[in-house]
Amino acid sequence: MIHSTAIIGPDANIADNVKIGPYCVIEGDVTIGEGTVLESHVVIQGPTVIGKNNHFFPFGNIGAAPQDKKYAGEATTLVIGDGNTFRENVTINRGTIQDRGETLIGDDNWVMAGVHIAHDCVVGNHCIFANATALAGHVTVNDWAILGGYTLIHQFCQIGAHSFCGMGSVVNQDVPNFVIVSGNLAKPRGINQEGLKRRGFSSEQTNLIKKAYRSLYRTGNKLSIAIEELKSYNDDSGTLDSLIHFLQTSNRGIVR
Repeated sequence: MIHSTAIIGPDANIADNVKIGPYCVIEGDVTIGEGTVLESHVVIQGPTVIGKNNHFFPFGNIGAAPQDKKYAGEATTLVIGDGNTFRENVTINRGTIQDRGETLIGDDNWVMAGVHIAHDCVVGNHCIFANATALAGHVTVNDWAILGGYTLIHQFCQIGAHSFCGMGSVVNQDVPNFVIVSGNLAKPRGINQEGLKRRGFSSEQTNLIKKAYRSLYRTGNKLSIAIEELKSYNDDSGTLDSLIHFLQTSNRGIVR
């Protein structure tokens, strides 16, 4: 399962049924879980931990040192979960000691060609990053978020669950759960109604999210007042709990 031209360092820990294609390079403290496939010319540098059933396409550089001038060779890490796809020319950097010391990628994400995920980013599960999307350092992307092609995310921003960034968006503030944004700079355009439908949200839940969107964006309320209004809704399903928490913990302010 390992091509004869691949170069595997002595510190690598590779499961028995991992496929490693021609001219791949694995160096440093790297662990690769069962069922993972590396096509040709993939470079993985450690310390990096990769879970099961991931698929890396050619010319990716996974686990390289962070692009941060403060970095001085510390043993920071990259951790990748299970079932992710990383297409051609994807680059993912390890963390820095100035933050969590770890870049973290969850499960079942679809990362298209040319995407860059910088140091100390945290990516949840079931996210889609279209071609040439770039995350600056310290970005958090929550579950089921979709970033359209050539989206740029400023450092320390948070992207909420089930949100959608349109093609070419330039995001310099937090994007709340369920919200569609687009533009340079990105502005809110509505809720991700199609995405919610695909993921099984009921009409009652969707209507509640629409009502929350109106409180945030259509009434002219200050954010603190909008949050209190959201808390007052009859939300027995808990649909808005994660949105309220997101708004209360936003450090950069939300896209408005």
